[in-house]
Formats: sequence, C-alpha cells, structure tokens
Amino acid sequence: MSLDIRLATKKHVSYDNLKTFEVEYDTVFDCNITHNLNKMADAAGIYEALWRPHRLKEGYDIPENDHKAEWEYEDSNEVIAKDIIPIVEKGLIELKERPNFFKQFDSPNGWGLYVNFVPFVEKYLKALKDNPEAIVRCDR
Repeated sequence: MSLDIRLATKKHVSYDNLKTFEVEYDTVFDCNITHNLNKMADAAGIYEALWRPHRLKEGYDIPENDHKAEWEYEDSNEVIAKDIIPIVEKGLIELKERPNFFKQFDSPNGWGLYVNFVPFVEKYLKALKDNPEAIVRCDR
C-alpha cells in the first residue's frame, strides 16, 4: 500500500467557442511513498499534511471512524499547496535535525526508511513551493 500525492492546477476550457466552460485539471506533480512511513511522518508532525491534508482545514470536525463523511468532506474541501507549506517545512527541519530519533521508525522489512523519506519530503516541499496555488490530492 502506498500514499499517492498529486498537485494539480485548474484550467477553464471551452469546447463551444467560449459559450460554456468546463473545469479541467493539469497534474503538475505526482509521487508516491509507502504507508510504512506514516509513523515517522506523525513523529515529525507532518502526517496529516501528507496523508490527510483536508483534516488541517478550519472547521474539520468529522469523527475518527466516520469514513464516508470524511471522504465527502475531503472531496468538497480542496487543499491548496501554499496552505501546507509551513507544516511540511517545519517537519523537514525536524527530520534533518534528529536523524537518529527518526531512524527508530524505519520499517523492519526495508520498505519505509528514513534515508528515503527525507528526499521524498524535500522533493514534495519543492513542488509545493513551485506550485503554491495547486490543489493537493492524496490517495491512500
């Protein structure tokens, strides 16, 4: 199992000489990483920013086990890249400052290691900064 993240930009397209418009999305970044890193991400304070950024939106109050309501909320409440940049930035600093602490969360089977997670977070943070108005989509 993996976490798949996409950043997409909206564009308005007309197929009838500008009489009507449809919204389409262009993927500007995508990546994935193993779920085995979720505990490391949580310890770094970036689990929700990576796995469930919709939970960071003001007003989110879905009960923990109401998955249907959470999916509906996630679908109807877009997260914009610039809104999670500070959280991911702070988590990356934390990861880099305390490597030995975070290595305790390395997966015993080798699928989910600190040495892979830090470059992943760096790459994702760069994409967020390069596309601050992009919509964040996460598939778990």
